[in-house]
Amino acid sequence: MDEVPADFTIAFATGVTLTRWTRAWQQRQRGIPLIFFPTDAASQVSALHEGRADVSFVRLPVAREGLSLIPLYDEVAVVIVPKEHPLSDVESVTLADLASDHRVADTLSAGDAVELVAAGGGIVILPQSIARLHARKDVVARTVTDAEVTTIAIAWLEDSTTAQIDEFVGIVRGRTAASSRAIPTPKTPPLKSEKPRKAVTPKTRVPQRTRARKPRGR
Repeated sequence: MDEVPADFTIAFATGVTLTRWTRAWQQRQRGIPLIFFPTDAASQVSALHEGRADVSFVRLPVAREGLSLIPLYDEVAVVIVPKEHPLSDVESVTLADLASDHRVADTLSAGDAVELVAAGGGIVILPQSIARLHARKDVVARTVTDAEVTTIAIAWLEDSTTAQIDEFVGIVRGRTAASSRAIPTPKTPPLKSEKPRKAVTPKTRVPQRTRARKPRGR
């Protein structure tokens, strides 16, 4: 019988929200606590190969060699511009609308890039969830309708699929607790049935006859 691990480690790219899946895990597998490991573009896959995480929520593209991978959802792209930028008054833009604007360097972190945009150093296009993390009052985000979307996926090592990984991936894919097959929840043994007690029939009290008293002589 395989030994149940002491914990389960989830790596995740910036902006990924895990709550709906981790809550389901905690309800079904209370005995295996979760550990969370934030990653960047360089470590979102290496965390798996180096044994630092059991699964990783990655932002594609990634090197897929040796991985099992399931795409989950797409994120739209938004452009971050200064609040006084002419495009701040519209709801969405196209790449052609941004052709004349200077873009900040791709080598900057998202936080530094937004800081530079606020200082008037250009514009930056980011996945929507990352833009929300770095929202501030002096910049605005507008959807770029024709920019490429970003795909979020769950990945794990193809040759190291444990029962716990299979269980978590099943949760992500929508497997219900009733159909869970990786780590069956032990059933509570039925209570021993007691022998039915014999019904006790209450005794009926027979009323005593009252003798009529003879009238006293005068």
